[in-house]
Amino acid sequence: MKAVFLAVPIALLAAGAAYWAVFPGQQGSNGVSVPASFDITEGAALYAENCASCHGADLEGQPEWRSPGPDGRLPAPPHDESGHTWHHPDSVLFDYTKLGGAATLASQGIDFESGMPGFGDTLTDQEIHNILAFIRSTWPERIREAQAERTRADERQGDS
Repeated sequence: MKAVFLAVPIALLAAGAAYWAVFPGQQGSNGVSVPASFDITEGAALYAENCASCHGADLEGQPEWRSPGPDGRLPAPPHDESGHTWHHPDSVLFDYTKLGGAATLASQGIDFESGMPGFGDTLTDQEIHNILAFIRSTWPERIREAQAERTRADERQGDS
């Protein structure tokens, strides 16, 4: 039992170290400074406090997340590998979390009724980065690399 209890934190630390190696501190394509390091433990705690009520304690999302509810809004998607979070670059994930879904999509010229609130008044930029690092740390390596490539492509496009 002790081995399993220790394996989870060790795996999270290893995932975090791998992520830091791939994503050193940099300026994101949205102009937000990306910290050189992330606190995955804090990210997990902040996720539990701010995100789990909608996106699930195990990042599983809400049932029927692909179908609009009675209010016309899509339920909260999963943040595990079964969802589409990893399909987006870091800049989009950061903005979506900080500004909220409707504001982020409106900035891209998309009119969409989103249930995702903005957390910019509740969480610091570092805390948002820590939550996103925690979420990424739970993905299999092939998913992390696919999302990292999307982030690199987004940053190259932003440099153009």
